[in-house]
Amino acid sequence: MKITAVKTHKITSADQSIFAILEKYLNDLPDRSILVITSKIVSICEGRLESIEGKTKMDLIKREADYYLLPEENKYHTSLTIKKGVMAAAAGIDESNGNGVYVLWPKDPQRSANKIREFIITKYKKKNIGVIITDSRSTPLRLGTVGIALAHSGFAALNDYVGSQDIFGRELLITKSNVLDGLSAGAVTVMGEGKEQTPLAIIEDIPFVTFQNRNPSLNELADLNVPLEDDLYAPILSKANWKKGNGHR
Repeated sequence: MKITAVKTHKITSADQSIFAILEKYLNDLPDRSILVITSKIVSICEGRLESIEGKTKMDLIKREADYYLLPEENKYHTSLTIKKGVMAAAAGIDESNGNGVYVLWPKDPQRSANKIREFIITKYKKKNIGVIITDSRSTPLRLGTVGIALAHSGFAALNDYVGSQDIFGRELLITKSNVLDGLSAGAVTVMGEGKEQTPLAIIEDIPFVTFQNRNPSLNELADLNVPLEDDLYAPILSKANWKKGNGHR
């Protein structure tokens, strides 16, 4: 697998088209490659910004999150949230690299990913092209952040091993490889988390990826998320004092 980060100018509220940014910095995309885009620049181009002055982050979290925990429930005074099936801090709201504003997640990340893929295949006349919109999150009991996908298009997110055999002939009963988040973690590592100014990445040489010349179906998207009550960590998660945010409505 080869991941190449793409340097851009500083993306600010003056940038109002993600497509203009892609046209400026992508001369071509190899067939059977995946374009990775940090959600922050998608949000900036969509105007998903809130001034830091006059608003508290907690007010925005309550508005944006599906569920949230109060920040005083942990030593870091950070609100743990669930939004669009992803557990993350502060419903993804971030002020880093925001130039004086809070940057929210894209309003509809899946719609954005679909539109970006359709733009790319039209512009570059390629059939097998994937798109991932990413953000970062922490992992329980591990220090540091890793990349995670908010949306994707153009390839199968999961590799299903159920019914196949391991190297000793034992049947695999539940194993599914999350290709989508694995690719996201690798790409975000290469793009960086600070002032690298590389919000785009191209992933090539990925024979384990099954490309699909279409957007993911509703059933495929539903298969990616596990309801809280069915999750392996349900015994822990279900005991948390979750509050319903307005994003749940």
